[in-house]
Amino acid sequence: MDPKGLQWETIGPERAIGCVVDPACEVVEPGVVEHHEFNRFILGEPDRTKSKRVEALSEIMRAANFDAPIRDDIRYSVWLKLWGNVCFNPISALTLATLDRITNEPSLRSLCVNCMHEAKAVSDAFGVQIDEAMIERRLAAAGRAVGHKMSMLQDFERHRTVEIGALVGAVQELARLKDVATPTIDVLLALVEERATSEGLYDKVIE
Repeated sequence: MDPKGLQWETIGPERAIGCVVDPACEVVEPGVVEHHEFNRFILGEPDRTKSKRVEALSEIMRAANFDAPIRDDIRYSVWLKLWGNVCFNPISALTLATLDRITNEPSLRSLCVNCMHEAKAVSDAFGVQIDEAMIERRLAAAGRAVGHKMSMLQDFERHRTVEIGALVGAVQELARLKDVATPTIDVLLALVEERATSEGLYDKVIE
């Protein structure tokens, strides 16, 4: 995510406010984003403080009719979203299924559950404890986005560079740092990387 620590050293976490973007959207053309579902932007300071700047940002976003709650532990929300992204995105890209289909078709849903259990093991290893019951809640919430194509599938369809590393590869990398097994995630990652590479939409960087 940050090769050689350039972002960490140059920008630094003290200049960042964490934000988890929940809206399901589609970039229909350059500069034009079509909103499909949800309007929540979860905010939080990296150091878990409730600073004046994060409160001010939340107030500005609420005034614009966004739901912008402030969380004490933004990493919890980041990981919870990642539980979905690590499976929804590659499955969508490989099967062309929309989000409601992925979360409701039994075999695809089972695949998601396996991935989320693996992602939970990784987040647990890094001290981010999320109740296992959130898996079903995550699936139920995602299933409400009827007809929504995940961003990775959108990229394939529009022949854009596919965002694989941040959504799937990062989870595998973190798992290996903690010796956590992620067999299902590993398979999805290998398959989606091969598809993207064969279409010239992905260049895996090996450090």
